[in-house]
Amino acid sequence: MTKRFILVSLFIGVLVALVFYSKWSPEPARVSGVIEADEIRLGSRVGGRVARVLVEEGESVQSGDVLVELEPFDLLEREAQLEFALAAREAELARFVTGFREEEKLQAKAKLDQLQARFDLLTQGPRKEEIEAARGRLVLAETAKRLAEQTFERQSKLARNNAVSTQELDNAKEALEAASANVVVRQQELRLLEAGTREEELREAAANVEQARQAWQLMLHGYRPEEIEQAKASRDAAQAELDAIRRQKEELRIKSPIDGVIEALDLQPGDMVAAGAPVLSMLDRDQLWVRAYVPQNRVRVSIGQKVRLSLDSFPDEPLIGTISFVARQAEFTPSNVQTLEERSKQVFRIKVIIDDPSDQLRPGLMADIWMDSTGAGE
Repeated sequence: MTKRFILVSLFIGVLVALVFYSKWSPEPARVSGVIEADEIRLGSRVGGRVARVLVEEGESVQSGDVLVELEPFDLLEREAQLEFALAAREAELARFVTGFREEEKLQAKAKLDQLQARFDLLTQGPRKEEIEAARGRLVLAETAKRLAEQTFERQSKLARNNAVSTQELDNAKEALEAASANVVVRQQELRLLEAGTREEELREAAANVEQARQAWQLMLHGYRPEEIEQAKASRDAAQAELDAIRRQKEELRIKSPIDGVIEALDLQPGDMVAAGAPVLSMLDRDQLWVRAYVPQNRVRVSIGQKVRLSLDSFPDEPLIGTISFVARQAEFTPSNVQTLEERSKQVFRIKVIIDDPSDQLRPGLMADIWMDSTGAGE
C-alpha cells in the first residue's frame, strides 16, 4: 500500500513538473511564410502585331535578351522622313552659322557701287558739252525748218501756176511739218539738260543707294543671333522627333530587364497587343524573399536584422535572411498564414530577403523564420 502510494505520488509529481515546464518554458520564436519572388510584367509602349515570340514559359533568360518582337508597321518610313527633315534643319543651321559666301558679298558691293555711280551722275547733272551739243542740234533743226519753209513757199507759188504737181507740193508740206516737229523736240531736249536732274529722281537714287548699302552691311555682319538660335531650335525639334521615333522602334523589341524566369506567356505570332498592356510576366530569381506575419508579442524586430530560416525541402541547410520591411500598423491575421500562437489576432507583416548562394530555392516553398538572435548567429 505504501509502495503504491509512493508510485502514485511520484507520477503526480512528474505530471505537475511537466505542466510547470510547459507553462514556463517558452516555445521557439518562429513564424512561417512562403518564399516569393518579385514579379515583373512586361509589355510595349507602342503595341502592334506580334512578329516573333522567342521564349517559352519556364525558360531562364538573361538581362537584355529579346523576348518578343513586334512588327514595325510605318515606323521605318516615319523614321526615314524625320531623318531627311533633320538633315534639312542641320543644313539650314550650317548656312546661318557660316554666313554669306564671299561671292554674295562681292555681288552686293558691286550693286552698291552701281547705284552710287547712278546717284553721282544724277547729282552732277548734264555736262556742258551735252548742253552745247543739244544747242547745236537745235540750230540744225531750225535751219532745216527754214529751208523746208522756203521750199514749201516756192512749191506753193509754182502750184498756183500749175508748174508743179500736187504730189510735189504735199512732199514739201510734209517736210516742213517734220522740220517743225524736230525743232520742238530739240528745244525740249535743251530745256531738260539746262534744267538738270529732278528732285524726285535724286531722292529715289539716294534711297536705292542706302538700300544697297544696308544689304551689303547685312552680308558683312552675317545673320543675327536670334536667327541662328531659331535655326538651332528647329534642328533640335527635328532631332527630338527622330529620337522619339527611334525609342518607339526600341519598344518593338520587348527585352528582359533582369536575369529571371518566364512565368506566364500566352502569345503567338500574329496576335495584336495593346500599347502599355502586359504581354508576359517573369520572376526575379536573384531576389527571393519571404512574407511572414509576426505576432504582437514578438514584434521587437528591426530592419536589417539577420534571422535564420529553415525549409522542409532542405532540412540540413539552414539559410540566413535579412529583414527588409516591418509594417508600421498591425492587421488581423490572414486566413492563409500559419503561426504557432493562435491566440494572437493581430500581427505585423515583415519581409525577409533570403541569401541563397546555392541557387536552389524556388518560389512557393514553405520557410520557417527563427526570430531569436542566437539562431541567426549560428
